[in-house]
Amino acid sequence: MAMTLITTNTSSDAASSSFTSGIDSTYKLYIFKFIDVGPATNSADFTWQCNAAGGSGYNETITSTNFYSHANEGDDEAENLFLYHASADQAQGTGYEMIGRSRGNAADESTGGELWLYNPSNTTFVKHFQVRTTGSRVNDFSWEVYGAGYVNTTSAIDEVQFKMTSGNMDAIIKMYGVG
Repeated sequence: MAMTLITTNTSSDAASSSFTSGIDSTYKLYIFKFIDVGPATNSADFTWQCNAAGGSGYNETITSTNFYSHANEGDDEAENLFLYHASADQAQGTGYEMIGRSRGNAADESTGGELWLYNPSNTTFVKHFQVRTTGSRVNDFSWEVYGAGYVNTTSAIDEVQFKMTSGNMDAIIKMYGVG
């Protein structure tokens, strides 16, 4: 699997990180890698959404599922968990998809991970995705989030945006084409 770096977005105290070019029919798989994503606002969720070609507003219809595991930094919680996260799912929703819950904003808290977007230029089928992130949640928890689903459009997807649910963020996000 040969990966080609297409672009790197480095954001400092920014409202969002948008990829508005480079997503086309050149590759059947696009991978976004998150490096040191940190919210300015404590307990903000890290999210993403996309636009169909010619669209605006980052409001495509998404169906998704979400699971997470977590452990307390002090290992003093009664149990460490792996759970289904129903409140992060969308059922034909048009909101931003949660990919990192309640991120902490302390110096030792950040998020890393990947979003895989399959065949976004295809105009016959919906666009599938999967995501995996790890990071520090408020209250000294380490969280790993697993998500998957599809963008319910047969139009080509040509823009992707990442942002926090509240406040700005610092982030390095790299977009790769695979093929």
